[in-house]
Amino acid sequence: MENQPANALPPAARAVNAPKPSLAARVKRHLHKERYLYLLMLPGILYFLVYKYIPMFGLVIAFKDYNPFQGIWGSPWAGFKHFQTIFSSKEVVQVIWNTLSISFLQILFAFPVPIVLALMLNEARSSVFKRLIQSVIYLPHFLSWVVVAGITVIFLRSEGLINTMLQTIGIQGIPFLTDPRFFQPLIVLQVIWKEAGWGTIIFLAALAGINPQLYEAAVMDGAGRLKQIWHITLPALKSTIILLFILRLGNVLDTGFEQIFLMLNPFNMPIGNVLDTFVYFKGIQQADYGFATAVGLFKGAVGLVLVVIANKLAKRFGEDGLY
Repeated sequence: MENQPANALPPAARAVNAPKPSLAARVKRHLHKERYLYLLMLPGILYFLVYKYIPMFGLVIAFKDYNPFQGIWGSPWAGFKHFQTIFSSKEVVQVIWNTLSISFLQILFAFPVPIVLALMLNEARSSVFKRLIQSVIYLPHFLSWVVVAGITVIFLRSEGLINTMLQTIGIQGIPFLTDPRFFQPLIVLQVIWKEAGWGTIIFLAALAGINPQLYEAAVMDGAGRLKQIWHITLPALKSTIILLFILRLGNVLDTGFEQIFLMLNPFNMPIGNVLDTFVYFKGIQQADYGFATAVGLFKGAVGLVLVVIANKLAKRFGEDGLY
C-alpha cells in the first residue's frame, strides 16, 4: 500500500494530495468564470478610473504655485500657502458660509420631501392614479438646470407671469431675481421641484419590501392608518433614511455648480457665490489654479470627515451605517 502509485489512489484521495493551485491560477479561473459580469462592470470601472482616480494625481497643484508653462512637476512648491489663504480670506469665509447655508436649507427642507411623497404614494388606493402621479413628479428630473433656470426667470422676472398677476390685483412687483433675500429660498425650491419626485424611487423600493402581514396584524389590533405609518412604515424606512442622510452629509459643501451659476447675477452675488462657483471664478477666469485646487481638496476633506462621523454615530445608535 505504501508503494502504491498516486494514480491508483481513489479520486478523493488524489484531490487531497493534489498541490494547491497558485493565486494567479485561481484569479485566472475566477475571471474566466465570471467574465461576463466583469465585462458589464468594465464601463463603470473605466468611468471612475478616467474621471475620478487618475485626476487625483493633479491634486498636487494645491501645494504648488502652478504655472501651465512649467507643468505640474516643474512648478515651484508653495507648501500650505493656499490653505492658509482659505482660512484667512474674508471672501473665502463668506463663500463657505453661503455654501453651508444653502446646503443646510436643502437638508432641512428638500431632504424630507421625497420621504413624505413616498408615504403619500404608498397610501394611494388606485394604482392608475399612483402611476400617473409618479410619472408627473419624475418628469422634472430629466430637465436640465438650464431649462429650470429659464422657467424660473420667465415666471419671476420683473415683467414675468407672477409679477404681472400681482400688478393686476394692485400689488407692487417683487424683485425675486435681484433681491438677495430670495436667492437661497429659490435655490431650495428649484431643488425640491426638480429632484423630489426622483428621490422617491429609493423610498418606494424600501416600502415595497415591507411584509403586508404586518399591516394586517396592525389592523386586527385596531391600528389606524397614522399608527400603521408611525409604527410600521417609518421604522422600515429608518435605515434607508440614515444611509441617504450620511451620503448627503458627504456632499454638504457641494451645492451644485450649474444651478447656482445660472441663477447668479451682480445683485445676489454676495449671498449666492458658493465654493463651486468660487472655484470657477478663481481657477478658470483668474487662472489661479493652485488656490482653486486647494479649495476643491478642502471640500473633499470636509465631506470625508462628515461621512465618517455620521457613520460612527449611526452605528452607535444601532444602525448599519454606510460601511
